[in-house]
Amino acid sequence: MTMRRLVVQHLQLGDDAVAACSDAVGRAPTLRLPRLATWDDVSIDGRRATRLADTLQVDAEVVAADARLSDYRLLAFDMDSTLITIECIDEIADFAGRRAEVAAITEAAMRGEIADFDESLRRRTELLAGLPESTLQRVYDERLRVTPGAQTLIAAAKEASLHVLLVSGGFTFFTERLRDRLDLDFACANTLEVRDGVLTGRVLGEIVDADGKKRALERTCAAIGCEPAEAIVVGDGANDLKMMSIAGVSVAYRAKPRVRSETTHAINHCWLDAILNWFDDQLPKNDPGRGR
Repeated sequence: MTMRRLVVQHLQLGDDAVAACSDAVGRAPTLRLPRLATWDDVSIDGRRATRLADTLQVDAEVVAADARLSDYRLLAFDMDSTLITIECIDEIADFAGRRAEVAAITEAAMRGEIADFDESLRRRTELLAGLPESTLQRVYDERLRVTPGAQTLIAAAKEASLHVLLVSGGFTFFTERLRDRLDLDFACANTLEVRDGVLTGRVLGEIVDADGKKRALERTCAAIGCEPAEAIVVGDGANDLKMMSIAGVSVAYRAKPRVRSETTHAINHCWLDAILNWFDDQLPKNDPGRGR
């Protein structure tokens, strides 16, 4: 039987939370760092860990103690509110004075309340018609921020010989720049139509929706010669669930409740590099390192 490890994390992991987890496990942690505590050879299951996480307001996961990042071949990210901290389409709409309208549709789509993502995207992009193309560069320069911990996670993945995919229901203007900036291997997204330097409010070609994201993951796995079960997928919205469903590990990052309920793991309090602490070959031993 595979030994299980309880991994508890928070940006400010308090002694009271660690003590409560120790009581649940029945002993002191194997490793205790300022942002991280682990207990090896635990008997509690994932449901109990989730209850601890909710009660203590920490990130708590039960993982296989021998799990290694190097066992996987692909790390895939959603873009908006996952790899980056914003929803690009909402920020573009802000320049048109339509942020509230677009954001309301975005939220409903991410919660899974709008079943037809294609329709929700078209409704939102129509509200962008007439904006100068330069608005996209302004959003990139002035508002787009990479999520903390992302670059550490990507660097570790590449060191472990994983490829990295960015797949988004957003726009190629941003995914292509992030691909180059972060040295990602693959990127897939929607293309906004531009005529005479102005957004038309339309999307060119087939829309990258939930099925499109799943197909992109499958294509990328085929291209690098692995199965989807060898992929780790990180996302936050309902349109990520289909690609998450075929991945070996799926991570709900500060996600909607529906997504959290259907994924392998969840991060609600830490940054993206917290994912690394679920893998034995990445876990700090007695060196503070990433657990600070």
